[in-house]
Amino acid sequence: MARSSICFAECPKKTGLPREVVKWLQTLDLAFYPKNVRRDFSSGYLVAQIFSHYYPRDFSLHSYDRGTSLSAKQWNWSQIERSLEKRNLYLKKEAIDGTIHCKPGAAELLVLEVYTILTKGRVSDVEGPEPDFTDEEYQNLLPSLARSTASKAIKNNLTATEIQAVPDISTNQRKAENILCRHLEHKAAERILNPGRFKVKPKRSHPAPHNLVPQSQMDKCSDTCSPEGNTLKLWSSPAWSRASVSFKEIKVRQPAKHSLVNY
Repeated sequence: MARSSICFAECPKKTGLPREVVKWLQTLDLAFYPKNVRRDFSSGYLVAQIFSHYYPRDFSLHSYDRGTSLSAKQWNWSQIERSLEKRNLYLKKEAIDGTIHCKPGAAELLVLEVYTILTKGRVSDVEGPEPDFTDEEYQNLLPSLARSTASKAIKNNLTATEIQAVPDISTNQRKAENILCRHLEHKAAERILNPGRFKVKPKRSHPAPHNLVPQSQMDKCSDTCSPEGNTLKLWSSPAWSRASVSFKEIKVRQPAKHSLVNY
């Protein structure tokens, strides 16, 4: 006996978008349903098609490119920004750049912003700080052994299209240094909180994990490293805690000074 097949509306298991935004996208007659939000919204074609339903005279779909190359993405988004500027509507530049380069959380934030502009509605179940468009949230979900190395962290957070868009060596070098600095801070905090994994012997000068500075006192400290106050603040994931290490307690090995002997 043949089994009857039932067709359901096409909907991915997890899009990273709130339920009301997903339902709103399903009501629109889009060229294709975004299965992968980060990938499908990067070209800007779907965003232009969404705006064309509300402003058909300002957004002509025949002038947009459906390609996925960097030049096609930049051309589409430049047209979208010009069309929105005519109606005094603006999208965050950071969200647009993150969406073009497929940064984590950028496309979701952009779709929420488009939803707010067009429907005048606010998403109630989205709270918390804005994402920094890095894979830090994903790395925090992994066990310590499965987290990225330094080279992998740079590769994940500095895309090839991002380098092509701004082919400046000094600019890309600063981005890589910031990624590497954040990675080393997490490793240093993990080394303090999990000394057994790194085979670190406890010392009297180093604070034990259960004797770290309380959370209330840590909030009073500055968010950046301050050598003047002799405090180095190490930020960690929610699974970890915050730790502060005194600069005086960190001993740096210096090369031995050899005396010159005249023969």
